[in-house]
Amino acid sequence: MREEGGAERRRDPVATKAALLKAAVAEFAAKGLAGARIDEIAQRAGVNKQLVYHYFGSKDDIYRAALEQVYAEIREREKALHLGDLPPLAAMERLIGFSFDYLAEHPEFLALLADENREAARHIRGSERLEQMHSPLIALLKEALERGAEEGVFRRDLDPVQLYISISGLSYFFFSNNFTLSAIFGRSLDTPKAVAERRRHVIDFAMKALRP
Repeated sequence: MREEGGAERRRDPVATKAALLKAAVAEFAAKGLAGARIDEIAQRAGVNKQLVYHYFGSKDDIYRAALEQVYAEIREREKALHLGDLPPLAAMERLIGFSFDYLAEHPEFLALLADENREAARHIRGSERLEQMHSPLIALLKEALERGAEEGVFRRDLDPVQLYISISGLSYFFFSNNFTLSAIFGRSLDTPKAVAERRRHVIDFAMKALRP
């Protein structure tokens, strides 16, 4: 069955690459660059190992492609927020909620970010695609902050990059350290109730920080 599936995918390069990328994201998220194996990526995708090298080259190359894939996905979701169409307060609340929800729904993104930070971001720095994939949110944030300041609902001294980092950090720390935080405080912070409470707190905390 596997050989037939492999033969079928060889006739469909787009499907093969998509299957390999999905498998690579899962494998690298689970085991990191050091622990992941090309054999496992091929097995997850249901194709011959040689196709991994054919389409992507080395293990580092497919790892970089996996990073590009997860960043492309979040950038597309960011564009779909249409923040520029909303009043400043509503735009900011949507962004904060989105940032939290995306991390809650995509633990693989958290895992790949942690691993790439251990690699000192060498794959991201070496990716032309990622260099061109600047977050559209920075420009949208700047515009929303300016509109909010004119309306008197936001402070005038906010830097959009610093704000983006702060908003992301409020959610990222909660999910990336959930096990240790749960152990330290003796509370299960991964339950739906705990996650919902944290989401409300993050939105409320961040929105109040924006006030004049």
